[in-house]
Amino acid sequence: VVDSSPAVADGKVYVGSFDGNVYALSATTGSVPFDEFSSNVIWSYKTGDMIMLSTPAVIEGIVYVGSYDYNVYALNSSTGTKIWNYTTGFAVVSSPAVVDGVVYVCSEDYKVYALNAATGALIWDYKTGDQIHVSSPAVADGMVYVGSNDKNVYALNASNGNLVWKYPTGHVVISSPAVADGIVYVGSYDGNIYA
Repeated sequence: VVDSSPAVADGKVYVGSFDGNVYALSATTGSVPFDEFSSNVIWSYKTGDMIMLSTPAVIEGIVYVGSYDYNVYALNSSTGTKIWNYTTGFAVVSSPAVVDGVVYVCSEDYKVYALNAATGALIWDYKTGDQIHVSSPAVADGMVYVGSNDKNVYALNASNGNLVWKYPTGHVVISSPAVADGIVYVGSYDGNIYA
């Protein structure tokens, strides 16, 4: 099962799979059915559990992705060699956002993490009131925006993780925020889109 969205960079397609692998495939060829033994697989990296929903981010030759084994991984985009991994308190289903040398990612341990993109060192973390199941962070203008199962949308200072504001919706927020022209757009299980 592949429910991770693909990322495309430098002629390669990067995607995670329920078999626990991150795959790099040729962007110009493909195989059906797809499996790790396909001749079109450039490399694969085996994590400790499935990769569920987390879409890889590919920045400056590094692939960042979350796994259900509680880890965020940084892999060399050419070879698939692990550069570092950071272990959170639970599964990482969220997709990483990489901005200005920092990886922002959420875990089902209720936390938003900011990690050094080169080393994986923790810069800060912030705990919300419930799981951050699927919502992936949006980063804009020095702020990190994310939704939580505690029914809130959070705005955190990107540098230190301090809470700037939170807004209550009528139900859980698994939607990933989008930001444009100073407005944060996000959906909620209450059936509403908020701006």
